[in-house]
Amino acid sequence: MSLVESRDGGFVVCAPLWSQECGTSLFTSGRCVQLNEELQVMGTIAPTAQRCSTFMDIVLVLDGSNSIYPWEEVQEFLGNILGRFFIGPGQTQVGVLQYGERLVQEWALGQHSTAQSLLEAAQNLTRQEGRETRTAMAIRQACTESFSPARGGRPGATRLLLVVTDGESHDGDELPAALAECDRHNVTRYAIAVLGHYLRRQQDPQDFIREIKSIASDPDEKYFFNVTDEAALNDIVDALGDRIFGLEGAGLVGRAGNSGWEFQLEEQSLLSLPWSGTHGNNESAFELEMSQIGFSLHCLEDGILFGMVGSYDWEGGVLELGRRGLVVPPRGAFQEEFPSELRNHAAYLGYSVSSLQPPGGQLLLVAGAPRFQHKGKVVLFQLHPAGTVTMSQVLMGEQIGSYFGSEILALDLEGDGDSDLLLVAAPTYLGGQSRETGRVYLYRVGQDRLTPVGSLHPEPRPQDSRFGSALGAVPNLSQDGLAGAVVGAPLEDEHRGALYVFHISPHTLLPHGKQRVEAAALGWSLRYFGISLDGRMDVDGDGLVDVAVGAQGAAVLLRSRRIVQVSPRVSVEPGAVSVTRRNCHRGGSGAVCLRARICFRAQTRPGSPEDGSVDLLYNISLEEKSPGHRAAFDSGARRLLQRQIQLPVGRQSCTRVPFHVLDTSDYLRPLRLSLSWALDVSAGSVLDEAFPTTLLKLIPFFKDCGDDDECDTDLVLEATTDIVGSRQSPHVVRRGSRRMLVQVQLQNRRENAYNATLGINLSRNLHFSSLVLQDPSPVKLECSALGGPRHLCSVGHPVFHSQAKVSFTLELEFSCSILLERAEVTLQATSDSTEVTPQDNVAKISIPILYQPNLFLSSNTNLHRYEVHPLGTFSHNSGPEFTTRVKVQNLGCYSVQNVTLHMALPALGHHRATILSVNHILAENASCVLKSPDEEGTGVVPVSPEDLQDVERLLELEVLQGRRVPVSLWILGGSALGGLLLLALLSLGLWRLLFFSFRFIFEISQLPGMTQAELRLCSLLLQEHFGEIVEKVGNSLLRTGPRPLRLLVGDTGLLPEQVKKALCVLIQHNLVHYELQPRGFVEYEAQSRRILRLLRYPRYIYTAKSLYGDPGELLVEEILLHGHLPMSSAVSRVAERLRDTMEDGKTPDYTEISTTFTRLADTHFIQRCPTAPETAPNPKGGPAAPALALQEKEMFVVPRLNLL
Repeated sequence: MSLVESRDGGFVVCAPLWSQECGTSLFTSGRCVQLNEELQVMGTIAPTAQRCSTFMDIVLVLDGSNSIYPWEEVQEFLGNILGRFFIGPGQTQVGVLQYGERLVQEWALGQHSTAQSLLEAAQNLTRQEGRETRTAMAIRQACTESFSPARGGRPGATRLLLVVTDGESHDGDELPAALAECDRHNVTRYAIAVLGHYLRRQQDPQDFIREIKSIASDPDEKYFFNVTDEAALNDIVDALGDRIFGLEGAGLVGRAGNSGWEFQLEEQSLLSLPWSGTHGNNESAFELEMSQIGFSLHCLEDGILFGMVGSYDWEGGVLELGRRGLVVPPRGAFQEEFPSELRNHAAYLGYSVSSLQPPGGQLLLVAGAPRFQHKGKVVLFQLHPAGTVTMSQVLMGEQIGSYFGSEILALDLEGDGDSDLLLVAAPTYLGGQSRETGRVYLYRVGQDRLTPVGSLHPEPRPQDSRFGSALGAVPNLSQDGLAGAVVGAPLEDEHRGALYVFHISPHTLLPHGKQRVEAAALGWSLRYFGISLDGRMDVDGDGLVDVAVGAQGAAVLLRSRRIVQVSPRVSVEPGAVSVTRRNCHRGGSGAVCLRARICFRAQTRPGSPEDGSVDLLYNISLEEKSPGHRAAFDSGARRLLQRQIQLPVGRQSCTRVPFHVLDTSDYLRPLRLSLSWALDVSAGSVLDEAFPTTLLKLIPFFKDCGDDDECDTDLVLEATTDIVGSRQSPHVVRRGSRRMLVQVQLQNRRENAYNATLGINLSRNLHFSSLVLQDPSPVKLECSALGGPRHLCSVGHPVFHSQAKVSFTLELEFSCSILLERAEVTLQATSDSTEVTPQDNVAKISIPILYQPNLFLSSNTNLHRYEVHPLGTFSHNSGPEFTTRVKVQNLGCYSVQNVTLHMALPALGHHRATILSVNHILAENASCVLKSPDEEGTGVVPVSPEDLQDVERLLELEVLQGRRVPVSLWILGGSALGGLLLLALLSLGLWRLLFFSFRFIFEISQLPGMTQAELRLCSLLLQEHFGEIVEKVGNSLLRTGPRPLRLLVGDTGLLPEQVKKALCVLIQHNLVHYELQPRGFVEYEAQSRRILRLLRYPRYIYTAKSLYGDPGELLVEEILLHGHLPMSSAVSRVAERLRDTMEDGKTPDYTEISTTFTRLADTHFIQRCPTAPETAPNPKGGPAAPALALQEKEMFVVPRLNLL
């Protein structure tokens, strides 16, 4: 997983997941291999590997005398206890010695290397028999000879002696000397007393028990066992095995040599490494067993720095191996920054390691802990030979889950040996839209501290990136002696991956990538491109550093290109174009011929090879931005030449290009000769981006301005307008007269005026409408807006000839939104020639103005009926209430302020009789005040016939005379009986339609708990996924609640078959639930929450694709599309869709699709549908639920979605 280049030119390769099996445990301590330049193994580095606690030599001493009975029980015990041992190389080996009157070595240590052969030997073991029990002799023989190397004993292995006997020894006086030999050879003794012989003869076994206890090591409660008989031996197998494997073996130590590092097993460690376990009990705490040495790796000047992410219960740590030996900081070395109360939080210290050299300071080691408090931390420290640590500085992450510190890189930008920058990656940093965009933090290295100087980011795209998953330094990246950095982003472009290249700016890196290398552009089916990288070697031998980039199952080598600087020179003979003199003929007419000399010189940057040549492509164009054709090349090409030359590096190469000019009328605008160039990218070199790639040469024309070559002109400008106004009598802007005309005349009374222009500046209340020439004139005017009220017109471009004159009319329009007190127009004529009398080049018009509003007043009433009473019968009661609407409208385009409307209403008549009264006033966009008739100022308004002489009103009235109409009692009675009969018929009809059998809803509304927004959203989702018919049926159920089929047909207005098909679709997708009611009909109920879950389908499909690829995405999409699908149908549909995207002749892999389907079901992305119970037919013949005909029983459906 880790690979670095060593100082001697070789490599160090590490496998942090290298494991060793110790009994039932598997310890991933890790292992590294040192290779030379020819990839030959020079040594193995495993500083944290240790011997297993099961590295034991066990000798069983069995009593085979006649008193042992039955022997089969002893054989069964032997087989059971051997089954508890971990037999194998580096673990446990067993020897058996049987004794009675004589000793027999049944088999020696290591004679049986497998558990199977050992068990077979135990089954074939026979009893030796004998009348005496010589236990002391057997123990002496076992301790002095059975553990010897000649009998298979291993140095450093834990030595265990297991004695099984059923009687006192006949050589008990020799027992103390035999036990002393065992102590001298470090043999731990277990003793088992079998009391069967004593109990069968009813003898006292106390002396026997005391003797066996003396054989067992201390304490007796651990090393001594007694059983009632031979059959009871099997009862202590488990307890005996647990006690034996509570022991610990020897450790592994390392030494630093002159050429590499060597490791060997020793009885006593040179260094006290913190291994786990305690002798004599089964308790253990992980120290370095799970260290995963080499998870990260960094080469120092005098050794190697290893990261140990799994050490100390995954708190992590570092280890240095070099000339000063093996330096392992103990658990408490980083106590200050990693408190013991957080020891179970798995900080992963050592996930990344590096070193940096501050300017003028001591070397600092750097280690990342990306899981510290879930934000990440980077520590800078010094490691002393005794394992103590001196902290220098700590950098903390800022976002939870960002994995800050998972990658670190120290950069020496200038190559002076001092570190300038420290890059710290946070690849899972969440950016916009909760995407894992990633981020790389930059810290400038000072003499005593690091200061943040910004961060690097990927391109802003809505995608996961994991920018910063790998960091690499590339020396002399831009071939100027300065280093750069490359950053991997393996999740970009749908997990294809990308690589970002960053160049430097003064003392830091440019914030934006100089280059982005996409895996998709490399032409291979790469995935996770950029997961690892390195840029320190020149692989192809061209003198430039190359970059190796890792991907899933592949590695890509990116070759550096040589940077070339191209300097051009362009000269033209003659240096200007004559307007009057033609020196050649082209196309049968006179022309001005010229010749351009174009030279190129190529050179490389100081850090690039200077030999060889480059293939240069260049284009020469004339008038590339001009719509006309004034000039052309002599070679036949009109205005563009494309050529290619092989340009030697360090030498100049020139060529001549002849061309001619046909049209010299536009002599004020220089002729443009442009040159652009590029390198042939297939040749392996690129242009220096700091140098230009285009060159523009302007070729001027001669001016016709007499012998002095100076043009003196006299422009005269005059302007008048069609409106008149003064301060005492301003001009009034009325409706229909919102335009203003300005007559302008411009003439040139002396020499030609080149580039003559007329500037028009209007006040903000005027808009430019049009410009119309008054008389036919050869002088052209072209106007353009400069923004706001400013316009600029070119007059007779390019030259306004002497004695020329132009007259035109400006049409202006008053603004509706900007109202000013004056209308102002300023005209100014200018040119590139010398003006003799500039005072007559400006004309200004300023007129005071007023604006006339255009208000319209209208009214109408809803009273169209009047009562006429005979004289003397007028009632003083209030008449009918009526409404009169009065509307004031502004029909003009100007806004009017402070508008007041006075209305006089007839209130009192003759003798102050009330005519009408105002009950209420409703005002819109206005405020009203009503005065009563009693207030001061109210009087009688006399109206004489003369006031109405010009008013004509035509009123048409229909006079109706009131009379009494008798009503018959028979009509009243018949009407009442008819109403009762109609009510009874309506009640009967509703009962027949089952109206009263449901929950009666007095007010139709949405389902309980649903808002109007949710109801509308459900309707839109149903319409988008299933169409209008299904949306109508679903919307009806959402609004009214559970309903039968008959009411759904009536409510939606659809045909019964249409409603049934819509219900089938909704049931198929688990969006409608149906239930048979006791009265024999089926009720259908919409599942609103499941409908709203349709919004989560895209996220669900995307998650399936991220985990299971394209087959997983298509399988989930098909099941979501159809609601329920059998496995065979889903697999065949996905295979058909994949076949459409493949090349001719290729077929999809059905096995892969089926396997993906099974994985989706196993991980509960999809689930089997429950088997629907068969319902008995309804004898009453009620409406049945719509049925779906399916051929397979095992249907699969997407479970309840709960995605964020």
